[in-house]
Order: sequence, then structure tokens, then C-alpha cells
Amino acid sequence: MLLVLMPVYSFADSILVKNTAPEVYVVKKGDTLWDISNMYLDKPWQWPQLWRTNIHITNPHLIYPGDKLRLAKNEKGEIVLEVVREPLKPLIKLSPEGSKSFKTPEAIAALPWSVIKPYIENEMIMSKETYDRYPYILGDQEGAVRFATDNLVLGKSSRRSKENVNIVRMQNELYDMDGNFIGLQIRHLARAKLMNADVGKQKLIKILQAKLEVKRGDKIIPAVKNELDEILLIAAENQTGYIIHDLEQHNLLGKYNVVVLDIGSDQVSAGTIMGIYSQGPKIIDGKEPKYEGETDINLNAFKKGDEITQPALKIGEVVVFKAFDTASYALITKSAKVIKRGMIVARP
Repeated sequence: MLLVLMPVYSFADSILVKNTAPEVYVVKKGDTLWDISNMYLDKPWQWPQLWRTNIHITNPHLIYPGDKLRLAKNEKGEIVLEVVREPLKPLIKLSPEGSKSFKTPEAIAALPWSVIKPYIENEMIMSKETYDRYPYILGDQEGAVRFATDNLVLGKSSRRSKENVNIVRMQNELYDMDGNFIGLQIRHLARAKLMNADVGKQKLIKILQAKLEVKRGDKIIPAVKNELDEILLIAAENQTGYIIHDLEQHNLLGKYNVVVLDIGSDQVSAGTIMGIYSQGPKIIDGKEPKYEGETDINLNAFKKGDEITQPALKIGEVVVFKAFDTASYALITKSAKVIKRGMIVARP
């Protein structure tokens, strides 16, 4: 599939169901909407259209364990997906005292929650100005330089300090492909709590749960409970950007790795699906074709020949699951080759 960077004109895509799609499938606990969509469609973002005018489904993004999915044809001869669903019965839990509590069964997740949960809850991108304003860890009574769960440490105070806090550290500076600074990638280190103690202008902090070692100078920020909102899968249209970083510090990236895109919340939101495109080096078409940048003195000095820009070939897909002001986190859901910084993301 080629990426041609031209304006997009809206038109109805025909729904092509895979030959391998099951005629009947029973949704299981642990399934994700993305996996089921891929089971039926090469273009999983067309999932809602597969339901067409199914009056029994008001939101095709809400599928429940136990639902039976069945392929059929409507009166127009179009392939549709029907659901056989028993009325959703609330789960009843009895406490030791004998009272009843009701809990409605949860719909399956759109994306693999176990993979993206840490990034949804704690990881973030923020400006340098915001990061610099937060107070930080000073040390402890033992004179230690590293701290772990259950340690008591002293930290700078803040007028805005809340009882529950997180301890974080800048992991990377993020730059777009032109070298422009766009923000700091922040790593969550520990959950902590401000102790009710009179220690002057500082704060006594107990580390409740450390995921990584805490060090002097690490920042103290208010704890905010971030939860995954309902994700609606939607294909990108005119948005284009680049993969500029990854969150796992890997050189080789593939399916279910998390990457950073250089496009923010003004262009994408959770659920935006984008294709990943690889564009080879430019070719100088002279007497002897060369790639741009090859170590040939005459070529680099004079660039004899026409400069040819190679087409961008689709090699995978990502789904955005968290968007910030200037960048976003996305999960690689499909890859035909190794994914690298500098690859293009655009309509799928």
C-alpha cells in the first residue's frame, strides 16, 4: 500500500470481510475489540459499519463476554454482523454481613489493557517549564542516595501539595524530525504519601510503592487517577506525523510496542488508527545511481543527476491511546518489518 500525501476526499469504503472470518464467534473474557475487528476485517476501523443498521446494537464498541457474533446477509445482500445477546444480568455479590451489591458486566477492552495500563495511569509528556516548577526529593536521615518502598525521605514543599503524590523523573527530551524540542518524557517511579509531621519548610514523605529506585532530585507531583476512557476506533484522515521515540528503550520495535508520535491532542485522540509508512533514502539518478549520503566525494559535492524521492510503503498500523498537547502515545498493532524512528504515520 502506497502513501500519497494528497488531500483526502470522503467516500464510502466497501466492507470486505476476510475469507477466514468465523461464521459464528462467542466473545470470551480477555478478548479485545481490536483483535475481534482484525478477525473479521482487513480494515478494523470499519468495524462499526459492519453492524450497519443492526437495531440491537447501539454502540458497536461495546461488546460483552458471552455475546455470539454471527455473519449474515441483509435484505440488500450486504454482509452484516448480528449479535445474539442474552439480557445483561447484573452480577450479585454477597458480603459477609449478607447485603447484596450489584455490578454490571464490563464490556471487553478496545486494546490490550495489560500492555497500555502503565502508560495510561502514570507515564506522561510535559513541558520543561511545568517539570521545573515541581518540588523534589532532598534525601533522608541515613544519608542514602537511593530510596525504595517504605523509606521515609525529605522533600521540598509546595503550596499545592496533596496528601497522595507520585515521584517521577525526566527520562528523555523529545524532538521532532526537524530537531524542534516538543516536551519531556516523564517516567513514573513511585507512589508516595505526605506525612503529617512538622519539619519546617520541607515535607516528610513515605514511599508507599516504588516501581524503580528513587533518587535525590526526583520530582514530586500530585497523584492524579488516570483511567482509560471509552475508546472509539476511528481512521485518521488528513493527519500526518512521524514516530519520534519509543517508551521501552528498544532498538527493534514491533507489535504491541509503544511509540511516541509528534502529533498532539489537537489532531488525534484515543482510538485514532494510523498506518505506518517506510520511505527509503533519496536516489540520485546519474550515470551510476547512488543513494543520497553515500560516501562518494564527487556525488556529495555536485549531486550529478536527478534526485528521486521513493514512495512511502505501508508496513504496519498504530492506535493512539493517549494524547498530550504536543505528542501522543500509540500502540503498534501490526508490523511487517522493524519499526524505527522517522517512519511516517498517516491515514491507514
